[in-house]
Amino acid sequence: MGLLSLGTPLPWDQAKGLASEVRKHGIEQFLHIWRNMKDRQKDSLLWGDEIEYMLVSLDRANRRARLSQRGHELLSILQIDENEKLERAKQTGEKPELEALWRPEFGRYMIEGTPGHPYNSTVHELANVEANMKRRREIVTSLMDKDEVLLSVGSYPSLGSGDFLIPPHKANGQFSRSLFLPDEVINPHPRFRTLAGNIRERRGSKVAINMPIFHDVDTPRHFIDPTIPFDRNLFPGDKEASEGAALPDHIYMDAMGFGMGCCCLQITLQAPDVDKARRLYDQLATVGAVLMSLSAASPIFRGYLADVDCRWNVIAGAVDDRTPEERGDKPLNKSRFVIPKSRYGTIDTFLGSSDGHFKPEYNDLKLAYDHAIYEHLLQNDIDDLMAKHISHLFIRDPLVIFEELLDQDDSVTTDHFENIQSTNWQNVRFKPPPPNSPIGWRVEFRPLEVQLTDYENAAFAVFTILLARALLAFSDIDLYIPVTKMDINMERAHSRDAVLKEKFFFRRSYAAAEDDDKVSFSSRDGEGDGVVEMTANDIVNGSSDFVGLVPIVEMYLDTVDMDTCVREKIDKYIMFIRGRANGSIMTLAAWMRDYVRSHPAYNFDSVVLPEINYDLVVSLDDIACGRRSAPELTGK
Repeated sequence: MGLLSLGTPLPWDQAKGLASEVRKHGIEQFLHIWRNMKDRQKDSLLWGDEIEYMLVSLDRANRRARLSQRGHELLSILQIDENEKLERAKQTGEKPELEALWRPEFGRYMIEGTPGHPYNSTVHELANVEANMKRRREIVTSLMDKDEVLLSVGSYPSLGSGDFLIPPHKANGQFSRSLFLPDEVINPHPRFRTLAGNIRERRGSKVAINMPIFHDVDTPRHFIDPTIPFDRNLFPGDKEASEGAALPDHIYMDAMGFGMGCCCLQITLQAPDVDKARRLYDQLATVGAVLMSLSAASPIFRGYLADVDCRWNVIAGAVDDRTPEERGDKPLNKSRFVIPKSRYGTIDTFLGSSDGHFKPEYNDLKLAYDHAIYEHLLQNDIDDLMAKHISHLFIRDPLVIFEELLDQDDSVTTDHFENIQSTNWQNVRFKPPPPNSPIGWRVEFRPLEVQLTDYENAAFAVFTILLARALLAFSDIDLYIPVTKMDINMERAHSRDAVLKEKFFFRRSYAAAEDDDKVSFSSRDGEGDGVVEMTANDIVNGSSDFVGLVPIVEMYLDTVDMDTCVREKIDKYIMFIRGRANGSIMTLAAWMRDYVRSHPAYNFDSVVLPEINYDLVVSLDDIACGRRSAPELTGK
């Protein structure tokens, strides 16, 4: 969830006056890192994953499934054990024996789990990923009550709809001021409520999230949500829904919790050096939308079937703190920039690397950036592309400032830099080394929807890492497309059944074997810049226009010595990815939509009734725990 500090978070009326100071020191902290770490070389290809879970309580007698606020309670227990082991290791000087690390997320019902130590750079280690994911699930499950289940799904179907939370609370909180979500869904860490309140205050209104309704047979053609309390008059923002914030034929949501209360699968990988990290950042950004369509897992919001399959745009809307001037709705007066996107979106500019593939025309989005910061970075020997990247991130204000952390030594801490860096939530994130740490230059891959089973999550994680290593091994692979086409791809990836029905902009490329049995890759010239529209199957499995991401990974694996059993396990993961791309294996989004539409209580009106939600949650848990087979979903 980004930087988590302890202290007194400042409300927006106090924090906004300190934004320039935080930006100033954040830049100096970045420069200190750059000077000390830019020449760092030969770091191992360590990596890790993050899986977010939801704790759900089942009322079996009344067939109701509710999000449980005990998620925070379980997290506290998990962290006690973790902290004791870390303290013991500190005293003995030995490596701590940690199976997993546990971190809070925005929702009080959420738990984030990561491996206890980074995975190493060997291919053999990839065979251990699924076992570690299973162990994490077992650890949490061992602490749960008999009527609780642990789900890894993108969006909880009934979040913000009716009786969805236990203990129940009314939606009347001061921080979110939501018509649907009580503040009690928010993690009690002081950062989270302040974040929700400050986004609303800075924006000048509540966030307005609208996902298109799935028009079923009996869904009203001009759908107006009857559950919106248009006549509530508790807060000034209550009238926004009736004044146009809630769109017809859409599912309306009005709080940060609807987005940051979703779950995801994220992969962070360490590169050998800063140049390789820049290559990975650029190349992985271009495949984000396609892999997101394969992982689609979020077809239901606030108790309604949506005409989208992914959560990305919900989160983008949930943290959109831009003022009307920044959104272009009013002429600039008090704001400094017109900003085309939310803080949560695809990257706006490539970083370039020594591979020689980047061309200036790929950065075709009109970039808003702080010119004074940009010039200051250039004067301190930061190259043009990196200076544009950093000065673009720093057009944003810090959203949460802790009073105790205002005065810092910029040579030994990066809190001010991370304050802004960590609240630019993009599809990939370029991560400098922390100060006084063995950790190197890293890239975080962020667009994947979390999967229901550990097998699926392991398959996506392993495939992502293998693709990243192949991109480093085969430096002649060029996946660049213009940034604006990457934005189009991300929009298309949200569409219902996008993995089967949409086409994505991608660069033509083919592979050829050389005399020494090495493989070379080259881009094919086509119309314009060689970028054409392809299906997800074309991009993943290959076609006459593109060699395919799976064949690239397989070519890389052929260069690595490994045990037969390890290769067989990896091949199963690759076959799963192939199946998702060619449609022989369903996405969770498609599976959930089909489940709802085939339920005997469904009225074909897009409404997911509480009893349908209950049966869906029970079925999802049965599949996740292996009590129910679902080969159409997992390929197993």
